[in-house]
Formats: sequence, structure tokens, C-alpha cells
Amino acid sequence: MTDTPFRSGYVAIIGRPNVGKSTLINRVLGQKLCITSRRPQTTRHRILGIKTTEQGQFIYVDTPGLHSDNKKAMNRYMNRAAASSIEDVDVILFVVEGLKWTDEDKKVLKRLQQDARAPVILVLNKADKLSDKGALLPQIQDLSAQYDFAAVVPISARKGMNTDVLEQEIAKLMPAGEMIYDEDQLTDRSSRFLAAEIVREKLFRYLGKELPYSLTVEVELFEDDGEMFRISAVVYVERSGQKSIVIGKNGEQLKLIGREARLEMEQLFGCKVYLQLWVKVREGWSDNERMLKNLGYKDDL
Repeated sequence: MTDTPFRSGYVAIIGRPNVGKSTLINRVLGQKLCITSRRPQTTRHRILGIKTTEQGQFIYVDTPGLHSDNKKAMNRYMNRAAASSIEDVDVILFVVEGLKWTDEDKKVLKRLQQDARAPVILVLNKADKLSDKGALLPQIQDLSAQYDFAAVVPISARKGMNTDVLEQEIAKLMPAGEMIYDEDQLTDRSSRFLAAEIVREKLFRYLGKELPYSLTVEVELFEDDGEMFRISAVVYVERSGQKSIVIGKNGEQLKLIGREARLEMEQLFGCKVYLQLWVKVREGWSDNERMLKNLGYKDDL
């Protein structure tokens, strides 16, 4: 009897905005890597989350949600990042919400029908909200008639329900191969990048409904002095009126965001963090291809 071969490869997580892709990758990894919020389009970059076990190394690709809005350069960038992740992977997870089906879900399915080469697992998230799991059957039957899924798994990414079953289904489809990344590596992204993302998450969570979409964060200084990380980051807004909102009365809003970001960074990095935040106006950054590249929004990442 031969031993089970070590398996390794890439798993793309695809779906419309706000369907729970980042929550799923955090659950599978067993720790928070990708920022989350209740607002759609929180994820802007393609991020790798690496899980290594004795059986294999699975590299999860968290992507921005595919969406219909292509008006701004930022939206076009996010759609390119999501669509390109379908290519050159070994397994694709198509995440939808149980009992909910939108026009944007249809567009993601159409993209899979056109471009997917790897086996696709249909993942019905937020199944914990359903008192009758049998209510999912018509949705499963309808979608299975439109695509030949390798497996169908109802889950709750937030509560961890059935995520172990999902990982088992992924392992069945993963090819045999050697380890791609170091055994203790969690992501391909730098600590500097993760620090900027944490600040951006707090901006999404503490500011008004529309303002976060006009914000981005750039870490200008990231130093390890042996005792703590010293980090200086700039929050860029598009209009001067937005700057005062981010700062808040007597600077209280920015202090709150900075404090919450610092505490999460200390937990992630395992050391003390000294964080400074500044707010600057950079008009039209979200609709300027050159500015986007300068701020780290690059298609090759």
C-alpha cells in the first residue's frame, strides 16, 4: 500500500462582492490575513494565503469581487485582478450566498463558463442563516444545470460550518506536487502591505457609507528597531472635505482608527507597534492609472 502523495497547488476564490470570500480564507487559514467589512468591495488586491499541513500545501487566492461597475480605473483594476485569478490555478471556489442570486452572480458564472480550465467547487455561504437546509436544493439543482461543478458544499465561513468538508473536497482535486513556499510562510505579501490593509479596514469600519471608497493607504515608513515596529502611514482622500471627516473633531476619529489598527498590528506581528497616521488630499487618485500604480495597485501583483 503506497502512502498518500503530498499535494500542492493554487485555489482561486471567486464571487461577487460581499459574499464572504475574505472571511472564508481567514477561516481556512485559522487566523486573520485578509481584511473584512460588511461593505462590498473591501478587498482591492489579489492576496495569497498559504496553508501547509502534513498532507499538502494549498495556496488560496483571495480576490476582489467581480462587479459591474467599470467606470473608474480602480474598478477596472479590481475586475482585472479577480478575472486573472481564474487562470493558472488548480481549483476554483465559486462562492455564492445561499438562497440569493444576483445579476453580478450571473456575470461571475458566465466568466467561469468562458474562462475556467480548473475544476470548480460551488460554495454556498451563509448557510447557517437557513433554518431549513433543504431550501438550498432548488438553487443547487438550478446552478448545477448551468455548470458541471466538481462538488457542491454549503458552508458558513463566519461560523466555520462545513469548512472542513470543503477542504477535503479541495484536497481530492489538488495535484500531487512539492511544497511551493516555505513551510511557515502565511502569505506572499509583505508586513508593510498588511499594515496598510489593516488601517484601510478600520477606515471602512468606522467611516460613513461612501467615504471609504475614496480612501487608500500608503505606508511611508516601516522600521524594526529591535524593540518595536515603527510605522508611518498616509491616508489619501480625493477631496479636502473628506480630510476633515477622516480626522474628526479634535482628531478623535483618526485617533480611534489608529488605536484599533495598532492593536491589530501588534497581534499580527507579535510585537509592540508605534503607529503614526496622516491624512492628505490627492485628487482623483481612484480614476488615474498612473496614481494607482504608484500606490501599489499593479496587475502583476
